[in-house]
Amino acid sequence: MRARLLEWREIAPEVRHFVFEIPEVEQFSFVPGQFVSFHADINGQQFTRAYSIASAPAGNRFELCLNLVKEGHFSPHLFALKPGDTIAITGPFGTFVFRDPARDSLLIATGTGIAPFRAMLPSRLAADPAHQYTLLFGARYQHGLLYSEEFEALASRFNNFRFWPTLTRPENWTGRTGRVQAHLADALGVSRDQNVYLCGLKAMVDNIRLTLKSLGFDRKQIVYEKYD
Repeated sequence: MRARLLEWREIAPEVRHFVFEIPEVEQFSFVPGQFVSFHADINGQQFTRAYSIASAPAGNRFELCLNLVKEGHFSPHLFALKPGDTIAITGPFGTFVFRDPARDSLLIATGTGIAPFRAMLPSRLAADPAHQYTLLFGARYQHGLLYSEEFEALASRFNNFRFWPTLTRPENWTGRTGRVQAHLADALGVSRDQNVYLCGLKAMVDNIRLTLKSLGFDRKQIVYEKYD
């Protein structure tokens, strides 16, 4: 299939929110948390990159949250796209989705690893008022707390949702500070009867997985996707 870029907007320095559509289908079906793969010929070489969908299903449209890797091959190509341009796409793929039956859940993200949680949370919170959900989101600077206003709005709307942003390089910031690992114990509390969803860089994901296992969490309770 071909995905056509409808629009993009910059949501942080060198981070863009993209809106695509797939003209050849009326409905692009996926489970929130899944990803798509883009394919392109760049300077005579074939490249494929996977990106988590940052929106809930909505007709033939989907949204992505991407950061520019200046020394990379694919992200500069995507950042050069203009509305109306198309790119080859396959998918959806992936099993980074909410597990059923529902349980209390801790979601941990860093950077653009927040993308699948933006897709996953709204419908889940509306459908499952019986369980507690906490989103622990880490960034260096405040402008890196992508979609924070949306998550704050969800926290105001749903009593069973907590949004915990934390910064490692705070400036004029009165909220939590330090890496997400520093707030893991508080976010978990004493209960071990919950699922933990991790999305971000490999180092963070691997570190927290080890900690969770040392705390007695079964591997089936830990759902993760690495961004590197």
